Amino acid sequence: MYFVASVRELQELNPFIIVGCGGGGEKFANFSGIESVGFIDDNKQKQGKTFCGNIISSDLPNLVENTNARSVAIMLPIGAEGSALKYAVQAIDLGLNVVSSFRSLPLHRNQSLLEFAKSKNVQLKEISPRLDVVRSVMGSAPTTCTEVLPKLDYKPKTPVVFVGGTSQECGKRTTTRILGKTAQEHGLNSVVISTDEMGLEQPVDLNFRAGSLSVMDVASAVMGSVRYLEEEKNPDIIFVEGQSSLTERGNPHPRGLSAAILVGAQPDATIVCHRFNHPYRYPVGISQEIKAIEAMEPTKVVGISLNLRNFTEDKSRTDLFAECEKKYMLPTADIFQGGASILLDAITEYIGIGDVEK
Repeated sequence: MYFVASVRELQELNPFIIVGCGGGGEKFANFSGIESVGFIDDNKQKQGKTFCGNIISSDLPNLVENTNARSVAIMLPIGAEGSALKYAVQAIDLGLNVVSSFRSLPLHRNQSLLEFAKSKNVQLKEISPRLDVVRSVMGSAPTTCTEVLPKLDYKPKTPVVFVGGTSQECGKRTTTRILGKTAQEHGLNSVVISTDEMGLEQPVDLNFRAGSLSVMDVASAVMGSVRYLEEEKNPDIIFVEGQSSLTERGNPHPRGLSAAILVGAQPDATIVCHRFNHPYRYPVGISQEIKAIEAMEPTKVVGISLNLRNFTEDKSRTDLFAECEKKYMLPTADIFQGGASILLDAITEYIGIGDVEK
């Protein structure tokens, strides 16, 4: 195969010109025994600056002519496969070996590139995603890297509200949807992003299953959704449905998904949902979830949405909400019993939209 099996293999291809002045490029340059004699990046803001002891350039042929490079290492992120192929072809044509990290575009799908390298008598190798190890350990693995979306770093122009919770099936989807509907009724142009395959009920302006994506792609998908809706609908406020919980026990697998959605949403304000006496989930608690959310993102939890489906204690609803508000110092409501307006008031007061000035 074409996979690099050891750093020693890389050392035999020294010295290198490295394409990509980000995390991948720096990691490659830091491999033991790797000699880097130049760096390339298409980002004009990086060109001319020092990176790992070299000046970043934009001209591969010029670097080849003015250095003793024997190989090119292409360390570009997901979404830059077009540029990766461009530099690979250019390097091979110049008679240099190529080490790639295409990830979503593996070499076995690029037979013409392999034939081109063979015709030029140069080596073409790939840094493996090591799915073979996952397959050995788990008995199954994807056929190729599942990280495929471009990396976004988009800051929303519109106030964003994240609806999280202490567990799965605690009311996040319902709370998000009803908050969006209530905001519309209050004269706000609101939009709702559903991140679950069950996001079939209206109002939902955009629905995709975040759990179908690599966790590395989830934040980009959420940011892309926010950007798309801002361009298409010019909203006053955006509600983003979370999945699972950052703290729930007994089911650790979706916790990373919850974190990725939160990071992608970059919320101004957050609502936390909680279901009492959950019959098949193991929430840690409201306080722990609030602390986890606010520690992870610079957001503020401004209200609590209580799911009373399994509430069995012998006390009135009035006493229950009063106790929660006193304990957590936050507005607390049942989304089905006028709670949406209470929570929306808390949101608008905090972020300063509608009739409220921050």
